[in-house]
Amino acid sequence: MLLVALGIGIIAVLASALLGPKKASRTKLMAYESGNDPERGGVGTGQRFPVHFYLVAMLFIIFDIETAFFYPLAVAYQKLIPFAFFEAVTFVLLLLVGYVYILKKKVLEWA
Repeated sequence: MLLVALGIGIIAVLASALLGPKKASRTKLMAYESGNDPERGGVGTGQRFPVHFYLVAMLFIIFDIETAFFYPLAVAYQKLIPFAFFEAVTFVLLLLVGYVYILKKKVLEWA
């Protein structure tokens, strides 16, 4: 399975390099700053830039990856020992503690 996953990744990178556009222009080489044009007074011009979007994006990635850890547990649930169930419950409780923490810090409030 690891070889298949690596193969798919390598094929995707090679296909992108071979089939992708080759002409570099000033616009294509310009840094992308979350929809802000860096040349027109966006990021990097001294004005404050809110990092709230990045916090929410990082939280999404963390919780999304953590939920991916449940897939092997669901696949092999019938074959697991009861200790694995308590490990999964502990894992969920740990995620719940993190979720309560971000709610108390008001990270998910946009106002």
